[in-house]
Formats: sequence, C-alpha cells, structure tokens
Amino acid sequence: MTTPRVFIIRHGETEWSLNGRHTGTTELPLTANGEKRIRATGNALVGDDRLIVPRNLAHIYVSPRRRAQRTLELLNLGCKDPMPWQKEGEHDIANVRTNAKVQVTEDIREWDYGDYEGLTSKTIQAQREERGEGSWDIWRDGCPGGESPQQITARLDRLIADIRTRWHAPAIGLPPHDAPPHDVLLVAHGHILRAFAARWINKNIAENPSLLLDAGGVGTLSYEHHSIEEPAILLGGGFMVDVIENARGERNGEGKGQ
Repeated sequence: MTTPRVFIIRHGETEWSLNGRHTGTTELPLTANGEKRIRATGNALVGDDRLIVPRNLAHIYVSPRRRAQRTLELLNLGCKDPMPWQKEGEHDIANVRTNAKVQVTEDIREWDYGDYEGLTSKTIQAQREERGEGSWDIWRDGCPGGESPQQITARLDRLIADIRTRWHAPAIGLPPHDAPPHDVLLVAHGHILRAFAARWINKNIAENPSLLLDAGGVGTLSYEHHSIEEPAILLGGGFMVDVIENARGERNGEGKGQ
C-alpha cells in the first residue's frame, strides 16, 4: 500500500553557513562547492531508481530565499513547468520528469533571527552575558526582534495541514497502481526544517528537537502503518536496487525464457 513521504532538503553551502552565522532574511549565494555538492546530491538521489522519484512528486514547496531556489534548480528534477522566478527562455523542457508544481511559500522561510541576524551563537552568548541576560536557546527563547517558537510552530502546523490534506490523504493506503502522485519536497533552511521535522511528529520545538541537518542535507518524513494519524521520521530506507538488477539481467539475457 502507498505510504506518502516528505523529503526535506536544506539549501547548499553559503559563506555564512560555513562560519556559523545565523542567516534568515539575508540573501547569500551558494558557494562554488555548495553548488557542486547539490548537483552531486541530485545525481545520487533523484531518479526512477533513487530515493526521490520525480514522477511520484505531487508538489514542491520552496523558501522565498534565493539560496533555496538555486538549490532546487540544481537538483535537476525535470519539472514540466518553469520555476515561478524563472524568466522566459530559462526553463529546460527537454528532460521533463515530473508534473509537480513549485510553490514559493513564506511558511517554509528560515526562522527570522531579528537582532541576531548575521551573528554566530558564540557572539550572541557573549553579548547576552555582557547585558546580564543569561544563556540563550533559540528553541526555547526565540529571537528578539524576530520570531518566537510559538510563531514558528503556527506557520509550520499550517503547512503540515496543507500537505496532509491536499497531497497525502488522497493517496495513503491505496494500492500503488491506484495512487496519484503523493510525495512532497521541501527545499529550505536548517532551523526551519529541523523544526518542521519536530512538528511533523507533534513534538514541542521549545523542548529542542535535537535534530541536525547539514547544508545540502536530505531527510525523509513519512507515516507508520500506512496511517495518516501516525506520522514518523524515516531514519533509513532501501533504494530500488531491484530495478537496477532487473535491468542488468535483461541486458545479460537473463530471465523471461532466455
């Protein structure tokens, strides 16, 4: 039976992700190494015999920040329609692999760091000590001039409800040949995707979800027992190696009466 998934992908490396500076609203390009690694991720994980099967994608959500949008472009999913930010003539229609639409949404933009934008955690802690404010934990305290954990939770819960209602509920539990495209892809940022994963399984983010997602990292969320009432984090899964082995066997003249 069909069990839909959500793939979460953090944008590729930037100069600020390299040195640990909090990057919310600031627009920064991917580094050359960041672009290279995202291309490699697409080659490794996207395809009919890979983790992310383009034809199974129902919808793609992406942050308004350019670093996330560039990451989506470099994954080479083969979207039928142009990305919302692309100009005429920029869209490659030669290799269409999915009919999934791309939606730019504020609900998956990075945590608004407010007064802490551009600062490292070490600098933030030092400044707070100078002011006599004590320790700081973004999951518990949020950011002055930015967003609180409660505000983050509200927008992520809204997005999760949208995913489950529009894309997962119509497909979950159906035989694979009867199910419409049902997987969802999110391309966004470190803190917000970790918070998303926590809220996916109904955890209070103020308690610190203790999850990590490196720049360019990929995670998978799904359900237990083919039940939309049992959301889960998928720690690992098997790739479609049988497809590869069958193809090799056919080329070698094996099977089907040969």
